[in-house]
Amino acid sequence: MNKKVTYHILNIVTIFIVTMFFSCNDSFKQVQKIGISENEPIGIDYNINVKYTDSGRVSANLISTKMLDYSNRDFPFHQFTDGVTLYVYDKDNKKSTVVADNAFVYNNTDLIDMQDNVVITTHDNRVLKTDQLFYDQKKEWLYTNEPVSFKTDQDLINGNGFDSNSKFTNAEVLEVTGIITLED
Repeated sequence: MNKKVTYHILNIVTIFIVTMFFSCNDSFKQVQKIGISENEPIGIDYNINVKYTDSGRVSANLISTKMLDYSNRDFPFHQFTDGVTLYVYDKDNKKSTVVADNAFVYNNTDLIDMQDNVVITTHDNRVLKTDQLFYDQKKEWLYTNEPVSFKTDQDLINGNGFDSNSKFTNAEVLEVTGIITLED
């Protein structure tokens, strides 16, 4: 009789364990979210200094004191809340600098949204200032619909919007309100 009770208890325990095993679906993602609010970052990094290389040559250097990682969201992104400085080097190793008080890097779209006191200084001392500037990494394109100030050697051009490739070879200020020098 003792063997029968033992087998009966063993069968109940086995059925319970198998039921629990098959009832757990997508539990790993749920475990990752335990203790983390949907509005909180999944991680925080400090004193970031990232170098991007292309064929062994440094093409960019990103520096920031704080980065929030929101990769736990449906639309994942990273936020640089304490400012960001990006040095971009061309093939001749000439450096351009991008500075912003706040920046968002969206993982799924390769879009960078720089905000608040955005200043780009190119290697040939052209300076663009605006409150928001987007950079499409795939197309290597900069743009904004916000007011801008674009300073060249000769001119200070103000306008409402800006479009350019990343090399500034075809930079265009939209809805120009500043003074431009034209050649005959």
